[in-house]
Amino acid sequence: MPSYPIERGYLQRPGCRVYYEVTGSGPAIVFAHGLGSNHMTWWQQVAHFRTRFKCVTYSHRGYPPGSEIPGGPDPNDYGADLAALIDALRLNDVRLIAQSMGGVSALEYMLSFDHCVRALVLTSTCGTIQKSAIPLDDPRRLADWQRDAAAARAEMQRRAIAPPAGERMAREQPELHFLYQEIASASAAFDREALRARNAAIATRSPEVLRDIATPTLFITGGEDTTYPPFLSDALAALMPNARVEQVADAGHSVYFQRAARFNALVDRFFAEVDA
Repeated sequence: MPSYPIERGYLQRPGCRVYYEVTGSGPAIVFAHGLGSNHMTWWQQVAHFRTRFKCVTYSHRGYPPGSEIPGGPDPNDYGADLAALIDALRLNDVRLIAQSMGGVSALEYMLSFDHCVRALVLTSTCGTIQKSAIPLDDPRRLADWQRDAAAARAEMQRRAIAPPAGERMAREQPELHFLYQEIASASAAFDREALRARNAAIATRSPEVLRDIATPTLFITGGEDTTYPPFLSDALAALMPNARVEQVADAGHSVYFQRAARFNALVDRFFAEVDA
């Protein structure tokens, strides 16, 4: 059975060090994680893709095992951190996969830096796009969803269920739910709710900016998500010249973790189409 050595390192950035890991060989996939996780959360993707791709996982600034930042990180720095990591590793043929908060990094990198991204996967995220500005057929839909989702999250928290994992994962995959919570606990080096507020505060970009992203883009959403409104991805994909949406109906916010086999298969098919 082949072995896949892991290169571990730190990228020196203004005010902090960012931790990263590289394993596998071939064209690069860079994975950007969400608010409640870190580089470890992609374990099911790295094991799947490392036979054909160079898999790069990293922990956002302020997340362990990188250096702590007093008061927590500023998401305005995320795009530049991602650009610096790609440059430092000399990656020139990149597939970028971002989940939830990782979409802040990915979109800001795509919009603000010269890039070499061949394919973009945005899962359960609209990055720095202003949600209220996204065109919807029913203008009340977002507010209605936010009300119902807030109630569902409160009930899950009352039952010690991680809302981004979801009630179904806790019920059907208790071991996976436990691991999800453990990974989240390893990243509790700062006030995550304060960071959530900072992420929301910088989400001011017009949806119209996506019209300029010609990179093939796949949105993946979970039909049971109570953290991100999945229907927003359908509206955003319609604005882009080369984008589509795949929804996994029986998944919550973390499709890549909860339904890894299906998530990986969707990404495999997408990458094969891009490379055809």
